[in-house]
This record gives sequence, C-alpha cells and structure tokens, in this order.
Amino acid sequence: MAQVEVIHEVSKGDDDNWKLCFQWVRYVYDDESNETGYRFIWRRSNNTLQAARGQARIPNASILFELLGLAAQDGWLISAESE
Repeated sequence: MAQVEVIHEVSKGDDDNWKLCFQWVRYVYDDESNETGYRFIWRRSNNTLQAARGQARIPNASILFELLGLAAQDGWLISAESE
C-alpha cells in the first residue's frame, strides 16, 4: 500500500461539480520508500478524491492540454521533477 502526498495540483471544473485534477504527488510506501510522479484524478464536489486504482477518464485532448498548460502557468510542470 501507499500513502499519497499531493505536492502540486491544478484542476478543471467548478466547485459545485466534479473536477478533473492533474497532480504532482509523492507515493510513500509501507517500507518508507517513496516515488514521485504525475497523476490525473477526479475530485468530488465535497472536495474528496475518487479512488479509482490509478485510472481517471480524461474526457478529451482539449482538457488534457488545458490542465498541462495550467500546471506550466503555475510554474511546476517539469520543474517539479527536480524538487
């Protein structure tokens, strides 16, 4: 099992509905080892994350590129890899 620490996040959607999130995260495993990486995940309107065993449906390429652009504007896309 792993605990997930969200380091950076951008999202597409509004607070009253589900939002698709793009995140830079750290996976911390039971043996205390860890890995970092990007993930897409859905956030419910109550602000909780939908666990889906690593899968998040991305509705279309436009949303994919928009989330990547938001992460770049936020200053952490790619640069997070060297943190």
